[in-house]
Order: sequence, then C-alpha cells, then structure tokens
Amino acid sequence: MSVITGLGVVAPNGVGVEEFWAATLAGRSGIGELDRFDTSGCPARLAGLVNNLDPAHHLPSRLLSQTDVSTRLALIAARSAIEDAGVDTSAMTDYDMGVVTANASGGFDFTHREFKKLWSRGPEHVSVYESFAWFYAVNTGQISIRHGMRGPSMALVAEQAGGLDALGQARRTVRAGTPLVVCGGVDSALDPWGWASHLSGGRVSTDPDPATAYRPFDRRATGHVPGEGGAICVLEDAEAARTRGARGYGEIAGYAATFDPPPGSGRPPGLGRAARLALADAGLGPEAVDVVFADAAGLPSLDRAEAQALRELFGVRGVPVTAPKALTGRLFSGGGALDVVAALMSMRHNVIPPTSGTTSVPDDYGLDLVVAEPRSAPVRTALVLARGRWGFNAATVIRPTQNRSQP
Repeated sequence: MSVITGLGVVAPNGVGVEEFWAATLAGRSGIGELDRFDTSGCPARLAGLVNNLDPAHHLPSRLLSQTDVSTRLALIAARSAIEDAGVDTSAMTDYDMGVVTANASGGFDFTHREFKKLWSRGPEHVSVYESFAWFYAVNTGQISIRHGMRGPSMALVAEQAGGLDALGQARRTVRAGTPLVVCGGVDSALDPWGWASHLSGGRVSTDPDPATAYRPFDRRATGHVPGEGGAICVLEDAEAARTRGARGYGEIAGYAATFDPPPGSGRPPGLGRAARLALADAGLGPEAVDVVFADAAGLPSLDRAEAQALRELFGVRGVPVTAPKALTGRLFSGGGALDVVAALMSMRHNVIPPTSGTTSVPDDYGLDLVVAEPRSAPVRTALVLARGRWGFNAATVIRPTQNRSQP
C-alpha cells in the first residue's frame, strides 16, 4: 500500500495546506486580473495567480536565475511536502527516493524571455540555463537535484490529467520497490505568449467578473479561467512510513487512465471508464464513494458529458459532487494534485467544500452539486477526476489510512 505522508501547496487562493483549505471552505478566490503584462487588448483578462509569494525567501539565489516561475513554485511545494512528511532526505539512501511530476507547459515565461533576447540582441545574450529551464522534465530534475533523489523518476505531460497521472506513476514506483517518491503537478504559463496560447484554445471564459467567470456545471457557464500553481505530495511505502512513525494523510487506493476515442467514432468519452477502472482497482463499488471532485471544465458541452458519466455510474444525484477549483482556475497539471489535497482535507474534517460561483445547475445533469456552503458529511472515500485537452482522462480513489492523525 502507498500512503501520502506529506503535502505541499502553492495555489492562487493559498500557499500551504492550511491557508489553501481555509480559503476553500470560506470561498476566498484567487482569481483576479492578470497584471503581469498589458492585457488591455485581450478578450479575457482574468487568471488564478499565486501572489504574495516571493521565491527569494524560499530558494537560494543561484536557483532564481536558472528557473522558470513554474519550477520555482514546484520547488517551494516540494520542500514544503518533504518537511510536512518529516523526512530527512540526507539520512536516506539517494536511490531510495524518486521524483515524478507532471507539467503541461514547460518553462514558458523563462524561454520566451530568452527568445526575445535572441531576436533583439543576439545569441550571445541568451542564458545558458535556457538549455533546460524550458523543458517539461525540469521540475522533476530540479527537485531531484536539490534533495539528492536519484531513484526512479519521470516527467509526464497530459495537461489537466497530468497531476493524477503523476500520483498513479508514483504509486507504481513505490510498488516496484522505491520507498519514497515525491510526486504531483505544478504549472504556470501566464506570460504574453502563454496567455495567447490559453486564449487560442477557445475554452477561456470572457466574463470579466471574477465571481462568475468560471462557474462549472452552471447553466450560464461560458468557459474556465486559467491559473497557476498546484500541489506536490510525498508518497511512501506504508510499511516504511510506519517504521519511521510517519503520519499518513491517506492512501491512493485506486487509479486509472484512459484516452478518448477519435471524434466522430460514436464511442463515448473515456472519463466514465477511467472512474470505473479506478474503483475496480481499489476493489470498491460506486456505493462506497462519498464525494466526487469533478474535472469541471466550465463549458456546457464538456460539463454535460461529465455529468452524464457520473449519472451513469452513480445514478441521478447519487453522490455529492464538488469543484473547488472554481476558486483557483484550472491549473492544468497542478489541478488534479490540488484536488487530491482537498479530498484528503475533506476526509480529515468530514466536510465537502462547495463549488463557488455556480448557482443554477440544469436539472437534466442529475448532479448533487455542493454549492454555496460547505456540507458536513462523513467522507471515507473520494473519487478525483481530471480531463486533459486532446483526450487524456485520469481518475484516482483516495481513502484514509488507519493511522491518520486528527487535527
């Protein structure tokens, strides 16, 4: 069994688990106007921003010149997770520790600054760190270097589904014999080129009101708000964690990934199959699930498809559903990992966070969507869903460990 023993969060509505969870329950949003460059000519100007976090207070100065925004956030989250787990990495064997992270964008801000230097000033002005700072695998590499982790490691690219895939791969790595794996997802692509990429996808809401721009499953939903950040977890072999007296937040009881069939095939999307496979992997039936943390795309067509998958699996209003990401925006590889943190906190406190901004769910969706206020309820099993652009689907079943501490 693999248990999560440490959590690190860098989210638009809170840095650190406690701050993020308090904001999630209170409905405090991290969505605001994107002010890092001039967006006056853009059709959408809202984003989930990790503000009030100075990387210079958390990282050595030599790393600041080497890293993109996303890597800095990942390093901060990873260190927080390792400290939360109470792991002394210097006392462990380096090949007994691995790193698996997901990233959808690479080092967008860093590499586009270097491109500008190349075109305007010449190649001699381009940073030597561009050779790796742009790459999707850089978060895995920098975390492993900083903490001396030489065990099996990997970087995954599956857009919004990537964070759950990273946890699933970490679980496989632990099962194969690596005692500890740092895993999760963090993304940031909020520079001018990154923003143009977000907008070109056609799924970003143009609603100028931060309170209503991203309201998944609402009959007036018009798209999502992009965001940055995510979460990093420490995943350990359960016996190894018990031996060192570690706290267990919960276990990854089940995981599955699927891919959508080609458009026009007449076959259904793969999200529902991923959910069923994850439950089967956990040895559980749908009746065991106490809450679903939905992918919550925020577009009517995609929301309707997810609602249908949930309705077919659980029945009409058969399980509480929530999407706390309405307060942060969609964080791409960071979104699923952050939902896992929220699921773990739901189990710890026996409360389901609400879906902010959503007030009117179409009856034919058949969803028991938690809105307006947190809902007190026993939470023993959570299903976390994520869909990435171009057909990626992932599902993770989270259960509490027997030795979890209470607040």
